[in-house]
Amino acid sequence: MRRFDFSAATAVVTGAASGIGAALAHGLAARGSDLVLLDRDAARLATVADAIRAGHPDRRVDRVVVDLADAAATARAAEQVRARHPRIRLLVNNAGVALGGRFDQVTLDEFQWVVEINFRAVVQLTHALLPALKAEPGSHLVNVSSVFGLIAPPGQAAYSATKFAVRGFTEALRHELIADGIGVTSVHPGGIATRITENARIGSGVRRDDYEEGRRKFDRLLSIPPARAAGVILRGVERRRPRVLVGWSAKLPDLMARIAPGSSGTLLRAGIGRGTGAPVRRLTTVAAPPEAVPPAMANDRRSEGVSTADEA
Repeated sequence: MRRFDFSAATAVVTGAASGIGAALAHGLAARGSDLVLLDRDAARLATVADAIRAGHPDRRVDRVVVDLADAAATARAAEQVRARHPRIRLLVNNAGVALGGRFDQVTLDEFQWVVEINFRAVVQLTHALLPALKAEPGSHLVNVSSVFGLIAPPGQAAYSATKFAVRGFTEALRHELIADGIGVTSVHPGGIATRITENARIGSGVRRDDYEEGRRKFDRLLSIPPARAAGVILRGVERRRPRVLVGWSAKLPDLMARIAPGSSGTLLRAGIGRGTGAPVRRLTTVAAPPEAVPPAMANDRRSEGVSTADEA
């Protein structure tokens, strides 16, 4: 498959009001793409769009404000996007949310909220916009999973379940869409400095003091700037990589899961406990930010990279 061509393309990005999504939007505009940006935060989304228009006045930037937790609203947004843009060269399903607490500390409604945004919306938007991708030669699909789509830490049952699901969904689509000439990439970010912990919900059974203490400790592990992560992702798209691991904080857990799948959870819990100075038992009651990892895996300021390996 030829390298992806960003110029004169229409790219759709969800979760574009901040973090990786906003950085991807800026990176795509700099590479010559017109943009369709989706997010539920109207004010932040407008700020991102205005900044891109100011820096790239020749780029077309459309905004769609939508809460992806609402399936009906998602369907209307997808219909609007497809009506305005019958040919789409790049779709990036980036939006995601987190829920803090062990499985027995969250309600099923809280769990389902994560499923709706992190997985159902990905499937729904991909299904709705796939005809537009098929109509555009050389198109590409990107689904953002997580390092927690490779390993599953305590306190993140909902998040990990959805990110593993995104990974599996993306793997299947990669094989199905190759005949249509559509590239597919699964992205697994490591410790990215985003706002996802600020927007996370706390399980009904979690003490807020425990949650805040855990969040402060894990926030220190998020060291990779979103712009750097976006650059890694876009280079992976350009090269049609099947899988992109952003930073050593994703690469090392991936290696750990491959060589010691039965004991990776034990090693992860031990690493978290040593790195934060907190008992492992206590940490299982708080929300680890979705892209956080033990400090030994978090020194990503020195290097970054794209994995060329497909999933086994």
